[in-house]
Amino acid sequence: MRANRCVRVITRLALLLVLTAAVLLAPPPPLFAADGADGAGGADASDASDAADAADVPVPDGSVPAVGRAWPVGSRPVVLRGWEPPATVYGPGHRGVDLAAAAGAPVRAVAAGTVSFAGRVAGKGVVSVELTGTGTPALRTTYEPVTPSVEEGEAVEAGQVVGTVDAKGSHCAATCVHWGLRRAGAYLNPLSLLPPWLLSRGPSRLLPLG
Repeated sequence: MRANRCVRVITRLALLLVLTAAVLLAPPPPLFAADGADGAGGADASDASDAADAADVPVPDGSVPAVGRAWPVGSRPVVLRGWEPPATVYGPGHRGVDLAAAAGAPVRAVAAGTVSFAGRVAGKGVVSVELTGTGTPALRTTYEPVTPSVEEGEAVEAGQVVGTVDAKGSHCAATCVHWGLRRAGAYLNPLSLLPPWLLSRGPSRLLPLG
């Protein structure tokens, strides 16, 4: 009898030790659910109007055709902050480029397309254009902060003015335009839209006759 009791006690103790070890070794649950915050970079304000989009996963720039025929502002503006894709899906980064631009300067469509959004989001003026002939889903380029001069559904050509720079919503130390590009929920480098001749072209010079 005593032997049977000892076996039962030892069995119960062993089971208790196994359960305790399982609880201690189990990974703790996450304290917070992951979200799509842009961290230090700041995502496009137009994202608020596209809650159904997928997570912002970086995609290789090779998927972007060089259909651009104009810079958004000026002939070759200073890039105040470049494209900085996040190291992880939800990590900090800069999902676009910041171009130096004076308040009130015209903002132009870099390529032909259809205006998919023109209005204010989170206090900023935003214009988004779906680019013609860029596949399905189409590439969409976004400019902010701007005062729109176009309406949703309007067809625009490359180089056409779509608004003017609004200094009030600028997140740069100097006035700038944040230029973004994405396909569905995937952010891409907007400079990839511009062909080499447009990226490298310097200011025009007058040469002496003869």
